[in-house]
Amino acid sequence: MRLSHVSFRYRWRDPLIIEDADAELSPGDVIELTGANGAGKSTLLRLLAGLARPTAGTITGRPAVVGFAPDRFPAGQPFTVTQYLRHMSRVRGGAPWEPWAERLALSHLLGLPLGELSKGSAHKVGLVQALMAEPGLLILDEPFAGLDADTREALPAIATEVAAGGGIVIASDHQAGLRALHGVRHWSMIAGRLKESTSDTPAPEAEPAATGAATTARDAPSAAAARRSGPPGGPSERRHATVAVTLPAGDVQRFLARMHGEGFQAREIEESG
Repeated sequence: MRLSHVSFRYRWRDPLIIEDADAELSPGDVIELTGANGAGKSTLLRLLAGLARPTAGTITGRPAVVGFAPDRFPAGQPFTVTQYLRHMSRVRGGAPWEPWAERLALSHLLGLPLGELSKGSAHKVGLVQALMAEPGLLILDEPFAGLDADTREALPAIATEVAAGGGIVIASDHQAGLRALHGVRHWSMIAGRLKESTSDTPAPEAEPAATGAATTARDAPSAAAARRSGPPGGPSERRHATVAVTLPAGDVQRFLARMHGEGFQAREIEESG
Protein backbone atom coordinates (compact mmCIF):
# COMPACT_ATOMS: atom_id res chain seq x y z
CA MET A 1 0.00 0.00 0.00
CA ARG A 2 1.40 3.38 -0.96
CA LEU A 3 0.66 7.06 -0.36
CA SER A 4 2.08 9.24 -3.14
CA HIS A 5 2.18 13.02 -2.61
CA VAL A 6 -1.10 12.97 -0.70
CA SER A 7 -2.57 16.31 0.34
CA PHE A 8 -5.96 17.08 1.82
CA ARG A 9 -8.11 20.11 2.59
CA TYR A 10 -11.78 20.15 3.51
CA ARG A 11 -12.84 22.99 1.18
CA TRP A 12 -11.35 24.90 -1.71
CA ARG A 13 -9.09 27.71 -0.44
CA ASP A 14 -8.96 26.18 3.07
CA PRO A 15 -5.45 25.53 4.39
CA LEU A 16 -4.07 22.05 3.81
CA ILE A 17 -4.64 19.64 6.70
CA ILE A 18 -2.16 17.17 5.20
CA GLU A 19 0.54 18.22 2.76
CA ASP A 20 2.54 16.03 0.36
CA ALA A 21 2.51 12.84 2.43
CA ASP A 22 4.55 9.97 1.04
CA ALA A 23 4.69 6.53 2.64
CA GLU A 24 4.85 2.85 1.82
CA LEU A 25 3.19 0.19 3.98
CA SER A 26 4.02 -3.49 3.72
CA PRO A 27 2.18 -6.60 4.92
CA GLY A 28 3.11 -7.20 8.56
CA ASP A 29 3.70 -3.53 9.43
CA VAL A 30 2.55 -2.14 12.77
CA ILE A 31 2.65 1.66 12.81
CA GLU A 32 2.25 4.02 15.76
CA LEU A 33 1.02 7.48 14.70
CA THR A 34 1.53 10.40 17.06
CA GLY A 35 1.18 14.16 16.90
CA ALA A 36 -0.35 17.15 18.62
CA ASN A 37 -4.11 17.72 18.60
CA GLY A 38 -5.17 19.16 15.26
CA ALA A 39 -2.05 17.96 13.46
CA GLY A 40 -4.07 15.83 11.01
CA LYS A 41 -3.78 12.33 12.55
CA SER A 42 -7.47 11.40 12.36
CA THR A 43 -7.73 12.86 8.87
CA LEU A 44 -4.79 10.73 7.73
CA LEU A 45 -6.42 7.61 9.20
CA ARG A 46 -9.68 8.33 7.36
CA LEU A 47 -7.75 8.75 4.12
CA LEU A 48 -5.95 5.46 4.68
CA ALA A 49 -9.26 3.73 5.42
CA GLY A 50 -10.86 5.08 2.25
CA LEU A 51 -13.44 7.14 4.17
CA ALA A 52 -12.14 10.34 2.59
CA ARG A 53 -10.45 11.04 -0.74
CA PRO A 54 -7.21 12.99 -1.12
CA THR A 55 -7.41 16.49 -2.52
CA ALA A 56 -4.21 15.68 -4.40
CA GLY A 57 -2.04 12.61 -4.77
CA THR A 58 -3.00 8.95 -4.68
CA ILE A 59 -3.38 6.04 -2.27
CA THR A 60 -2.93 2.69 -3.98
CA GLY A 61 -2.79 -0.95 -2.96
CA ARG A 62 -5.32 -0.70 -0.12
CA PRO A 63 -6.25 -4.21 1.10
CA ALA A 64 -9.73 -5.43 0.23
CA VAL A 65 -10.86 -5.74 3.86
CA VAL A 66 -10.43 -2.69 6.08
CA GLY A 67 -11.27 -2.59 9.78
CA PHE A 68 -11.66 0.92 11.23
CA ALA A 69 -12.28 1.72 14.89
CA PRO A 70 -12.89 5.47 15.41
CA ASP A 71 -11.80 7.31 18.53
CA ARG A 72 -15.45 7.89 19.45
CA PHE A 73 -17.85 5.07 18.70
CA PRO A 74 -21.24 6.40 17.44
CA ALA A 75 -23.27 5.00 20.32
CA GLY A 76 -26.42 7.02 19.57
CA GLN A 77 -27.98 4.22 17.51
CA PRO A 78 -31.23 2.36 18.33
CA PHE A 79 -29.65 -1.08 18.79
CA THR A 80 -28.46 -3.31 21.54
CA VAL A 81 -24.85 -4.46 21.35
CA THR A 82 -25.94 -7.83 19.95
CA GLN A 83 -28.22 -6.28 17.33
CA TYR A 84 -25.49 -3.94 16.15
CA LEU A 85 -22.81 -6.64 15.92
CA ARG A 86 -25.17 -9.03 14.11
CA HIS A 87 -25.93 -6.29 11.61
CA MET A 88 -22.24 -5.57 11.07
CA SER A 89 -21.61 -9.30 10.67
CA ARG A 90 -24.17 -9.43 7.85
CA VAL A 91 -22.51 -6.42 6.22
CA ARG A 92 -19.20 -8.28 6.51
CA GLY A 93 -20.58 -11.40 4.84
CA GLY A 94 -21.35 -13.35 8.00
CA ALA A 95 -18.06 -12.73 9.80
CA PRO A 96 -18.09 -14.26 13.32
CA TRP A 97 -18.11 -11.61 16.03
CA GLU A 98 -18.78 -13.73 19.14
CA PRO A 99 -15.13 -14.80 19.72
CA TRP A 100 -14.01 -11.19 19.67
CA ALA A 101 -16.78 -10.11 22.04
CA GLU A 102 -15.61 -12.80 24.46
CA ARG A 103 -11.95 -11.95 24.07
CA LEU A 104 -12.59 -8.25 24.72
CA ALA A 105 -14.75 -9.03 27.78
CA LEU A 106 -17.94 -7.71 26.18
CA SER A 107 -20.17 -10.77 26.55
CA HIS A 108 -21.98 -9.59 29.69
CA LEU A 109 -22.99 -6.31 27.99
CA LEU A 110 -24.51 -7.78 24.82
CA GLY A 111 -28.10 -7.09 25.88
CA LEU A 112 -27.55 -3.41 26.70
CA PRO A 113 -28.58 -0.60 24.33
CA LEU A 114 -25.59 1.10 22.74
CA GLY A 115 -26.60 4.41 24.28
CA GLU A 116 -26.23 3.03 27.81
CA LEU A 117 -22.63 1.91 27.38
CA SER A 118 -19.74 3.75 28.97
CA LYS A 119 -17.14 5.25 26.63
CA GLY A 120 -14.77 2.34 27.22
CA SER A 121 -17.42 -0.32 26.61
CA ALA A 122 -18.65 1.44 23.47
CA HIS A 123 -15.05 1.54 22.27
CA LYS A 124 -14.88 -2.24 22.69
CA VAL A 125 -17.89 -2.59 20.39
CA GLY A 126 -16.00 -0.53 17.81
CA LEU A 127 -12.99 -2.80 18.15
CA VAL A 128 -15.10 -5.94 17.69
CA GLN A 129 -16.67 -4.65 14.47
CA ALA A 130 -13.24 -3.66 13.16
CA LEU A 131 -11.67 -7.04 13.93
CA MET A 132 -14.43 -9.49 13.04
CA ALA A 133 -13.69 -9.80 9.30
CA GLU A 134 -9.91 -10.49 9.54
CA PRO A 135 -8.90 -7.10 8.11
CA GLY A 136 -5.94 -6.74 5.80
CA LEU A 137 -5.73 -3.14 7.01
CA LEU A 138 -6.64 -2.42 10.65
CA ILE A 139 -6.90 1.26 11.56
CA LEU A 140 -7.34 2.25 15.20
CA ASP A 141 -7.89 5.85 16.31
CA GLU A 142 -6.78 6.18 19.96
CA PRO A 143 -7.56 2.50 20.67
CA PHE A 144 -6.40 2.51 24.31
CA ALA A 145 -8.45 5.50 25.47
CA GLY A 146 -11.02 4.59 28.14
CA LEU A 147 -10.37 0.84 28.07
CA ASP A 148 -10.07 -1.32 31.17
CA ALA A 149 -6.62 -2.65 32.10
CA ASP A 150 -7.19 -6.18 30.76
CA THR A 151 -8.26 -4.95 27.32
CA ARG A 152 -5.39 -2.47 27.13
CA GLU A 153 -2.98 -5.32 27.82
CA ALA A 154 -4.66 -7.55 25.17
CA LEU A 155 -4.47 -5.05 22.30
CA PRO A 156 -0.71 -5.33 21.54
CA ALA A 157 -1.07 -9.10 21.16
CA ILE A 158 -4.07 -8.60 18.86
CA ALA A 159 -2.12 -6.13 16.72
CA THR A 160 0.75 -8.63 16.53
CA GLU A 161 -1.63 -11.40 15.40
CA VAL A 162 -3.13 -9.24 12.63
CA ALA A 163 0.36 -8.33 11.42
CA ALA A 164 1.57 -11.94 11.63
CA GLY A 165 -1.29 -12.89 9.29
CA GLY A 166 -0.04 -10.38 6.71
CA GLY A 167 -2.23 -7.47 7.77
CA ILE A 168 -1.19 -3.86 8.26
CA VAL A 169 -1.97 -2.17 11.58
CA ILE A 170 -1.82 1.58 12.09
CA ALA A 171 -2.88 3.21 15.35
CA SER A 172 -3.06 6.83 16.39
CA ASP A 173 -2.00 6.55 19.99
CA HIS A 174 -1.13 9.12 22.68
CA GLN A 175 -0.71 6.38 25.29
CA ALA A 176 2.16 4.51 23.61
CA GLY A 177 0.33 1.20 23.97
CA LEU A 178 2.08 -0.40 20.98
CA ARG A 179 5.50 1.15 21.49
CA ALA A 180 6.94 -1.93 23.23
CA LEU A 181 6.36 -4.13 20.17
CA HIS A 182 9.59 -5.06 18.45
CA GLY A 183 9.86 -3.53 14.98
CA VAL A 184 6.96 -1.09 15.35
CA ARG A 185 7.24 1.89 12.99
CA HIS A 186 6.84 5.38 14.45
CA TRP A 187 5.05 8.00 12.37
CA SER A 188 4.31 11.53 13.49
CA MET A 189 2.21 14.35 12.07
CA ILE A 190 3.89 17.73 12.51
CA ALA A 191 2.00 20.72 11.14
CA GLY A 192 0.40 18.59 8.43
CA ARG A 193 3.63 16.86 7.44
CA LEU A 194 4.07 13.11 7.80
CA LYS A 195 7.42 12.07 9.27
CA GLU A 196 8.88 8.74 10.32
CA SER A 197 11.37 8.38 13.14
CA THR A 198 14.47 6.41 12.21
CA SER A 199 15.27 5.53 15.84
CA ASP A 200 13.62 3.07 18.22
CA THR A 201 12.29 5.90 20.38
CA PRO A 202 10.10 8.48 18.63
CA ALA A 203 10.63 12.18 19.25
CA PRO A 204 8.29 13.87 21.79
CA GLU A 205 5.05 15.11 20.25
CA ALA A 206 5.27 18.61 21.69
CA GLU A 207 8.60 19.43 20.06
CA PRO A 208 9.76 19.33 16.44
CA ALA A 209 12.10 16.49 15.60
CA ALA A 210 15.77 17.41 15.87
CA THR A 211 17.76 17.89 12.69
CA GLY A 212 18.50 14.49 11.20
CA ALA A 213 16.21 12.66 13.64
CA ALA A 214 13.34 12.11 11.22
CA THR A 215 12.87 11.36 7.54
CA THR A 216 9.87 11.27 5.27
CA ALA A 217 7.98 8.01 5.65
CA ARG A 218 8.94 6.85 2.16
CA ASP A 219 12.65 6.82 3.14
CA ALA A 220 12.28 4.69 6.28
CA PRO A 221 12.49 0.88 6.27
CA SER A 222 9.35 -1.20 6.77
CA ALA A 223 9.12 -3.80 9.56
CA ALA A 224 8.18 -7.46 9.16
CA ALA A 225 5.72 -9.20 11.43
CA ALA A 226 8.12 -12.03 12.12
CA ARG A 227 10.34 -9.64 14.08
CA ARG A 228 7.61 -8.66 16.51
CA SER A 229 6.83 -10.05 19.93
CA GLY A 230 4.44 -9.14 22.71
CA PRO A 231 5.21 -6.38 25.22
CA PRO A 232 7.66 -7.40 27.97
CA GLY A 233 6.74 -7.61 31.59
CA GLY A 234 3.38 -7.67 33.30
CA PRO A 235 0.91 -4.95 34.25
CA SER A 236 2.31 -2.01 36.16
CA GLU A 237 1.62 -1.66 39.85
CA ARG A 238 -1.54 0.34 40.54
CA ARG A 239 -2.94 2.07 43.59
CA HIS A 240 -6.56 1.33 44.47
CA ALA A 241 -9.32 3.20 46.27
CA THR A 242 -12.82 2.23 47.37
CA VAL A 243 -15.78 4.41 46.35
CA ALA A 244 -19.33 4.04 47.70
CA VAL A 245 -22.20 4.74 45.27
CA THR A 246 -25.89 5.02 46.16
CA LEU A 247 -28.48 4.47 43.41
CA PRO A 248 -32.04 3.11 42.98
CA ALA A 249 -32.33 -0.62 43.75
CA GLY A 250 -33.69 -1.38 40.30
CA ASP A 251 -30.55 -0.01 38.65
CA VAL A 252 -28.02 -1.99 40.69
CA GLN A 253 -27.47 -4.97 38.40
CA ARG A 254 -27.11 -2.84 35.28
CA PHE A 255 -24.67 -0.54 37.09
CA LEU A 256 -22.60 -3.51 38.26
CA ALA A 257 -22.48 -4.92 34.72
CA ARG A 258 -21.16 -1.62 33.40
CA MET A 259 -18.52 -1.39 36.11
CA HIS A 260 -17.35 -4.95 35.47
CA GLY A 261 -17.15 -4.14 31.77
CA GLU A 262 -14.80 -1.27 32.61
CA GLY A 263 -12.53 -3.61 34.58
CA PHE A 264 -13.53 -2.41 38.06
CA GLN A 265 -14.29 -4.60 41.04
CA ALA A 266 -17.85 -3.84 42.13
CA ARG A 267 -20.41 -5.59 44.34
CA GLU A 268 -23.70 -4.85 46.06
CA ILE A 269 -23.59 -4.19 49.80
CA GLU A 270 -26.75 -4.91 51.75
CA GLU A 271 -27.53 -2.19 54.24
CA SER A 272 -28.01 -3.38 57.81
CA GLY A 273 -30.80 -2.27 60.11
